[in-house]
Parts: sequence; structure tokens; C-alpha cells
Amino acid sequence: MKKTKEKTEKKERGISKYIPAAVMFVIFEAVAVTLWQTLDNLFYLLNFSYIGTCIAIGLALFAGGWKHARRFVQFAVGSYMLVYLGIISNENMQIEGFWYYLFIGVFEAATIHYAVAKIFGPLIFGRGWCGYACWTAMILDLLPYKQPQKPRKKGLGVIRYIMFALSFGLVAALFLYHVGNLERIMFWLFLGGNALYYLIGIILAFAFKDNRAFCKYICPITVFLKPMSYFSLFRIHCDESKCVGCGKCLKVCPMNVECNKESRKRANATECILCFECKKACPVKALK
Repeated sequence: MKKTKEKTEKKERGISKYIPAAVMFVIFEAVAVTLWQTLDNLFYLLNFSYIGTCIAIGLALFAGGWKHARRFVQFAVGSYMLVYLGIISNENMQIEGFWYYLFIGVFEAATIHYAVAKIFGPLIFGRGWCGYACWTAMILDLLPYKQPQKPRKKGLGVIRYIMFALSFGLVAALFLYHVGNLERIMFWLFLGGNALYYLIGIILAFAFKDNRAFCKYICPITVFLKPMSYFSLFRIHCDESKCVGCGKCLKVCPMNVECNKESRKRANATECILCFECKKACPVKALK
């Protein structure tokens, strides 16, 4: 009887670890169906179903112990958005594209992407975009400094707000001066902006010995992500009663999050990209 109960409990624990993957799939499928029916456009069903499926598979693979699960999602989603949506479909998925579509009053494509992934989505999955879908980070994460070699540089984070304002100012100026052929300009801004982001990101990674330096100090998208991420439903929890203060989680965190604290007010709390490196490094399973 006891053995049967233990087997049942073990089976339930085995199934429960796949719940986050199932929940994420359901969330994205709900978004996919809602947008498809609301906008009467099959693209949104296929688009968000694909993204949700990739994320769910990645989370399931991680739960199953595959160490490259997040990399799979990064390339499956990031390259799709960069190559298909950006280059082939001529959609500017950078922040300039978001401002552009707002100015012309079109609530589709880039604006919906931002609403789901970067404005309201973070209420559910925080900065998960940065960890699983960003096409800039998918390349930067391949560089050699996966664990920051130095403490975060104080004050440099203000650059992201300057970049945010400049991106808005650039698009506003194009409209104020009635520049022609804006769609083509936005496409070239997308290509040029991505090339510039990769170049700056790689230079900063080697200069600061930190793959995610660009994300911490330069990326303007974080201005959207940070406020809602504070209230994120999915986040790393710490059982401080189990924590032995070894600091291993702090060393491996690519975003310098104070992950050995449970409070939402912990240092860099809104920077967590849900990579789970801290969870893997914890020797006493205090993180979950």
C-alpha cells in the first residue's frame, strides 16, 4: 500500500512539472484564437499558435532536463520573427515600427506584438520575452560571457531611456516633415537597427565581459517591459528558509537579479528573464 502511494505521488510530481508548459500553451492559444476571430485574420491564429507551441515545447524540454531547451525556443521564435516577420514580410518589429504603426493608426502586426509580448504580457511572464524570443539576445547569449564577470554598472541604465526617447523622436520627425515612402524607410531602419544592435551588443559584451550588457544598459524595449514585470505571475520564488547563502545563484544569473530573496523588491527584480540558471545552480533546491 505504501509503495503504491509513493509511486502515485512520484507520478503526480512528474506530471506537475509540465504544468507551466501547458499553461503557457493555453495562454498563447487563447490569444491566437481571440485575435483570429476579432480581426478575422488567420495569420494571428498561425502566428501565436506557433510561438506558443515553441515556448511550451521548450518549457517541457527544460522540465525534462534538456539543458539546451531555452536555446531551442530562442532560435525557433527569434529567427522566425527576425527572418519571416521582419525581413520577408517587411514588418519593422523594432520599437521604431511600434511608433510608426501607432502614428498611422494601425493596430495590427507590430502593435499587437508589443501589446502581447512587451506591454501586457509581462503581467503573466515578466521578462520572458528577453529570455526566450528576442532575436538580439539569441545571438548575444552565444558569446563567452554567460555569467557576468563584474557587478552591474550603476547609472548606465539611463541610456535605455534615452534610446527610447530617440526612437520616438525619429519616427515623429519623419511624420512631422512629411517624409515620403515611409514603409520602405521603416524596413531599412529595421535592417540597419538590427545590425547596429548586434554590433553594439557584441562590443559591450566583450568590453564588460557580460553577454547581457546590451540588455541592461542600451535596449529601449526594457522601458515597456520593466513596469509590468514587477507584478509578473510567473517568477522565480525563493524559499529563504532553505537558502544556505552560498551565492551560487547570484553568480550564474545573467541579469544580476538578487534571486536569493523572495520579495518582489529584491535588486533587479524586474530584470529576470526566466532562464532558470539560478534554479539549476541552487544546491538545496531553494529556488522554484
